[in-house]
Amino acid sequence: MTNPHWTARPETGADADAVREIVLAAFETPLEADLVDTLRTDDAWIDGLSYVSTDTDGEPVGYALLTRCHIDDVPALCLAPVAVHPHHQRTGAGSAAIRAALGAAKDQGERFVTVLGHPAYYPRFGFDRASAHGITVTFDVPDEALMALSLHADPLPTGTIRYAKPFGI
Repeated sequence: MTNPHWTARPETGADADAVREIVLAAFETPLEADLVDTLRTDDAWIDGLSYVSTDTDGEPVGYALLTRCHIDDVPALCLAPVAVHPHHQRTGAGSAAIRAALGAAKDQGERFVTVLGHPAYYPRFGFDRASAHGITVTFDVPDEALMALSLHADPLPTGTIRYAKPFGI
């Protein structure tokens, strides 16, 4: 059930510890939380594209991060990680953070977003199979899990996604 009280806002410096706690709680290993910490110091980081969703007390419970990647030489964004504290999963907290981050990216003039994720979840935000647009990666993933989105209805570029160095791929 969706909580109508989720508020999404850009992450602030004061949120870093809460974001780390959310990501640590949402994933089995600390790899994703460490990735967020590393991305904060990388050139791929774009101010204003790291979003938290907060409960009615203003406490962060969900998180969505967009960082720079490229599809061949075309600038794009990578949506990862997305995390929601386990006590608030399946309530709309993740969707609120994702929608806000995508809206901010669109407002900043960004054009394309990629995601590697659950094929039943991300299409609700407009993502579809990247391979249908000639977009690939250099590692093996299920075809339906690699998705892409055009924020302004521009045709998606074709090519191979190049992730920021902290992703290690």
